[in-house]
Amino acid sequence: MTSMDIGEITGILPHRYPMLMVDHIVEINGETIVGIKNVTVNEPHFTGHFPGFPVMPGVLIIEAMAQVSGILVAHLAPHTRGKIMFLASVEDAKFRKPVVPGDQLRIEMKILRLKTTIAKIQGVATVNGQPVAEATLMCKLTDRLSGLESAAEVPGLTLA
Repeated sequence: MTSMDIGEITGILPHRYPMLMVDHIVEINGETIVGIKNVTVNEPHFTGHFPGFPVMPGVLIIEAMAQVSGILVAHLAPHTRGKIMFLASVEDAKFRKPVVPGDQLRIEMKILRLKTTIAKIQGVATVNGQPVAEATLMCKLTDRLSGLESAAEVPGLTLA
């Protein structure tokens, strides 16, 4: 069992505020991981989503799940550190309840398949023990230096 603080997380993930969606890793145990995202009212997306009734966008819950997954992949396959993990597909996504400021999002992810450049991960996000979202993610690992060129190869990803 391993836990990580924000310093260790930012040593693995390239994301920074406001796109860093993981505050703490509670545990890594084998091919599973549990991460925490503390949802606060001062996050920029709450300004417009929705005025008077702030709700965390579902796409950001998926992003949090992907970031927790990236930490797990880096832990299981140290040769992937220094690579960027692009989200290639989201399957079977379900959103059960709104996530609002003050909630603590608990993200539990499990590796289904891990190859040299592809990872398939399944997980659930909960608040107070109640499922709020679940999904299966397919991610592509690529070198940081050639990230933009490699991203062009990810099906469904359009670069501006």
